[in-house]
Formats: sequence, structure tokens, C-alpha cells
Amino acid sequence: MNQVKDKLKSLFSLKNIKKWFSSLVTFTLFATLILMAVLVISSKAAGGEPQVLGYQLKTVLSGSMEPEIKTGSVIAVKPDVDMKGFEKGDIITFKADTEKLITHRITEVVTSGEHVMYRTKGDSNNAEDSAPVLSENVVAQYTGFTIPYAGYFINFANSKNGSLLLMVLPGILLVLYAGLTIKSAINEIEKNSKQLTVPIEDTPPKV
Repeated sequence: MNQVKDKLKSLFSLKNIKKWFSSLVTFTLFATLILMAVLVISSKAAGGEPQVLGYQLKTVLSGSMEPEIKTGSVIAVKPDVDMKGFEKGDIITFKADTEKLITHRITEVVTSGEHVMYRTKGDSNNAEDSAPVLSENVVAQYTGFTIPYAGYFINFANSKNGSLLLMVLPGILLVLYAGLTIKSAINEIEKNSKQLTVPIEDTPPKV
């Protein structure tokens, strides 16, 4: 019983907890960095917004859909859906003009023969959008998945300075991490060496 307690005490010692926490922080930082790098690289490769497993990731830099979608978020939208099958309350991404995309909530579905239009509104806006949206201008449906504030990073990473930083930063972090790992290993070896060294006491000569 005492051996089990000693093992548990050793397992949950402050030293081990610090080691686990350090490993967790390191993993989280590297995973986040890799995820952001993948998003930016896929964005550049696609010539626009990145796409993962059939879902497009789009950046929202306005606050018209708060609190549902925070300003600066990255959202996942599904492009391959029935653009005439949306209902009131659905959130869609549509073309406002040739260059601008808007993500707003449907407030009313208007049907005229074979044509379907949607009246839309941003949740935080005081009024509906000025013109209804033709179903042909809808590009995707919001899935409910969002990463708050990641859009700021992607926008910066797509810039010239951001792209340069993204190429250099991973290398710097890897070098720093390798240096810290080597230093930690050296300290551990020195500590173990001191523990294994048996001090030799000088004894006075016999007369």
C-alpha cells in the first residue's frame, strides 16, 4: 500500500506537473501555428479562401452578425447545397457585388414562379438589407462553426510582411525549442552525474 502511495506521490509531484504543463503548452502552440500555416497556404494555393474537406473557410471582418459571429472570425460555410432550399433563420453567404461577399441571416423567403429570393439582415443591424438576394447569388450556407479572431491573423498572413513572417517564424521557433530541449537534457545529465558521484573524504595519515 505504501509503495502505491509513493508511486502516486511521485507521479503527481510538482516536477511532473510542470513537465506535463510545459509539454501541453508547447504542443498547443505548435498545433496552432501549423493550423494557421495550413489555412494560409491553402488560401494562397486556392487563390482565395481556403477549403477543408469540402467546407470553405471565410473571414468575417465586420460586426453585422454579432454576437453570432464575432468580428474578425473565420467561419466554415458549405458551398454544395440547394441554393433554393433555404428557410427563414438560415445564415447564408452571398454576393453583394462582383468582389464583395456578405454573410447575413434570412428574414423572409420570397418565391415568384421558379425564382427564389431572400430578404436578409445582419443580426446587429437595425434594418434589413436594401435589396433581396437572388438564389443564384448565394454561394454557401453558414455551418455554425467559427474560430474567433483568426481572421485577423489570416488577413495579416496573406499580406507581404505576413507571408515573410510566416516563412521565418516556424524556423525560429523550432531552433529555440531545440535549444531549450538540449539545455534541459544537459542539465538533467549533470544532475544525474552529481547524484552518482560518491564523495571521497580525506583521512589523516596514521602516525
